[in-house]
Amino acid sequence: MTGLQDRLTREQVEEFGREMDELRQRLVADLGEEDVAYIHNVIKTQRGLEVAGRALLFAGFFPPAWLAGVGALSLSKILDNMEIGHNVMHGQYDWTRDPALSSQRFEWDTVAPAENWRHSHNYIHHTYTNIVDKDRDVGYGILRIDPAQKWHPYYLGNPVYAVMLAFIFQWGVMLHDLEFDRIVKGERKWSEFADVRKRMLRKASRQVGKDYVLFPLLTGPLAPLTLLGNASANVVRNLWAFSIIFCGHFPADVESFSEQETEQESRGQWYLRQILGSANITGGPLFHILSGNLSHQIEHHLFPDIPARRYPQIAPEVRAICEKYGLPYNTGPLHKQLFSVAKKLVKYALPDRGGDANRPEPSTLNRDRNLSAA
Repeated sequence: MTGLQDRLTREQVEEFGREMDELRQRLVADLGEEDVAYIHNVIKTQRGLEVAGRALLFAGFFPPAWLAGVGALSLSKILDNMEIGHNVMHGQYDWTRDPALSSQRFEWDTVAPAENWRHSHNYIHHTYTNIVDKDRDVGYGILRIDPAQKWHPYYLGNPVYAVMLAFIFQWGVMLHDLEFDRIVKGERKWSEFADVRKRMLRKASRQVGKDYVLFPLLTGPLAPLTLLGNASANVVRNLWAFSIIFCGHFPADVESFSEQETEQESRGQWYLRQILGSANITGGPLFHILSGNLSHQIEHHLFPDIPARRYPQIAPEVRAICEKYGLPYNTGPLHKQLFSVAKKLVKYALPDRGGDANRPEPSTLNRDRNLSAA
């Protein structure tokens, strides 16, 4: 962020980190029955929507019933993936000791195996947030979304790849763990991913069998309509998840970092990287629930293992702390953030103006370290 080095010293960064630690401690101390009741109610609602959606598809010969079934099933899949699966697998409810809410036992309604996802998302992404060549969510191995990614003619298809990824997003998340781009470059070997592939095949087979074989067959002569309904619900969920996730990570002014500048970073610098590398989406209570509260991506990256229902509660305080230290707090409505992402996808599809020598460097945390002598 231009001019940040004029306002924030190393000491301020560490004080900022202490304030974030104190906020986290207050949240942990306040967790209790309301949080448990909330997630149980969401699970109950999700299951009710799934049952209703499946039942309505049995009346698929009546168009309004088919549409209602697709709608209910879409909402069920969105809740399962966003507010339940994503958050439970982050360990947000491990403190309850409830096996049904265990991050290590939970499996969600998507082709991506939970075990693979916990490694690529919980560990890789949240440890190395926006560190180019470390955080594999930067471009997902197929998109150029940051100027630090070297341009190649392949990226001329950036917008097309993004649209395709949006429609099949659950499959993109699953295949993400294979690291095809690194295998092609010779950085990894196909044999290294044997266990990953086995888990993928097992989980994808179950999901495909459930949505496209079992449930369609149960509706007899309506099987084609049921199959189409299940596919439609999966597409709706995919488009929604893609939009929320990309708007939380890639709109304008979200910053990236290099491996070198993030070595041996302090706790305060880690918090700072989460602030600079994330963005929020404004909306109402229902919008936040359907987004898994990832509409509060900044708060999620600061405290990924705190129940997401708490993010709207602490967002004003996090924003106030950012304002206190002159830090950016990137937020805006969905349409604005989505348009911003689209512009970046188009911009970085094209060669850099003036060649590689003029390409902007990733934003840096070294600005804080360099101030130690100031």
